[in-house]
Parts: sequence; structure tokens; C-alpha cells
Amino acid sequence: MDYNTTREKMTIPEYGRNIQKMIEYTVGIEDREKRSKSAAFIVKVMAQLNPNIQQSDDYLHTLWDHMHIIADYQLDIDGPYPKPEREARERKPDKVEYSTRRIRLRHYGRTIEDIIHKAIDYEEGEEKQALIFAIANYMKRSYLTWNRESVNDAIISQHLEDMSWGKLIFNQEQPLISVSEVVPKKKPVVVQKKKKSFQKNAGGHRKKYHK
Repeated sequence: MDYNTTREKMTIPEYGRNIQKMIEYTVGIEDREKRSKSAAFIVKVMAQLNPNIQQSDDYLHTLWDHMHIIADYQLDIDGPYPKPEREARERKPDKVEYSTRRIRLRHYGRTIEDIIHKAIDYEEGEEKQALIFAIANYMKRSYLTWNRESVNDAIISQHLEDMSWGKLIFNQEQPLISVSEVVPKKKPVVVQKKKKSFQKNAGGHRKKYHK
């Protein structure tokens, strides 16, 4: 018996072993023109076997690249796209360094810190006050995501002042979004009362029972 475990490993299993064998056969065709025609036919079959890939705008380019990869980059043909480079695919991605920047109040996140830093440079006026109000509202939403109970505007104002080194002052005369608008109220549990009913017993008297 010929088991899959004893066969050669498939490069891209999504296309199946028959496609891999077809590509291996095409690599061995001596005539370049016939080899190129065979490759174009295989790409059409690959598109039928993997219809989801056609949702991409450049799916044909992807299919031709996949064929070259399955052929172990040994396929020398006249194709519509250049042959991909082995080094480009096998090169390991650059290591992403973790940010060492400290967030002063973690529940607000780094994004709100960046917005606050930008708002500090705004010129004084109505536009800056509107921006401060929008930032404070966003901070209140973020705070209630972290603490679902309650928070008053004075705390938000103090946090905004601390995070901006005292350069952004929120006017508390204008109330922020209410807690009820952010935290939905729990629906009361409705307890259904048992219905009373009666049935007659053997003596003709009504006997009460619950459904």
C-alpha cells in the first residue's frame, strides 16, 4: 500500500498531490513553448481547485507564484509574471521590538496619550476647548470600560490634567457623557407567577394545584 506518510511532502497542500505531480511533470518537459503552455493550463486548474483565492484582485499573480514555489523554483517558462525569489520567501521577518515607553494610566491606553500630546500644541480658542471636551469624553468611556461602576467628571478632569502636565484643563461646567449612556442598565428579571387551577376530586370537591 502507498500511504501519504511515505510520499513526498506537499509544498502547498491546498492544491493536492495531483497538481504537484503535474507541475513536476511540467518541469521535465524539454520544449520551452510546451512547458509554458502546460504551466498556463495548470494555473487554470489551480484556480478551479481554490476558488476562494479569486476574491483577491491579484489572484492570478498569486497562482503563478504558488506554481513556482511548488516547482521548487525550477520551472523555466514564459509566464505573465516574473518568477518569485526563493530568498524573499524564506527570509525571516525582522524582529519587532517591544515598546519600552511607559503608559502613565494604562486603562486609557497609548492612543489617548498621543492625542493629548497633540492637543497641547493647539492654539487657545474654541477649537481647542472642543478638542479637550472630546478627549475627556473618550477618557470617561475608557475608564468605564475598565471600571463598570461609576466615575465622576472631577476624576476625569484630574487625570487629563495629570497626563497633560497641567496644560489641558477641562471646564467641568459642561457635563460629560453620563454613565448610563456608556454602561447599559441590567434588565430586571421577571419572575412568572404560577397559575392556580382547580380540578374536582373523587368526592366532587375542587382541589387546587399549580401548573
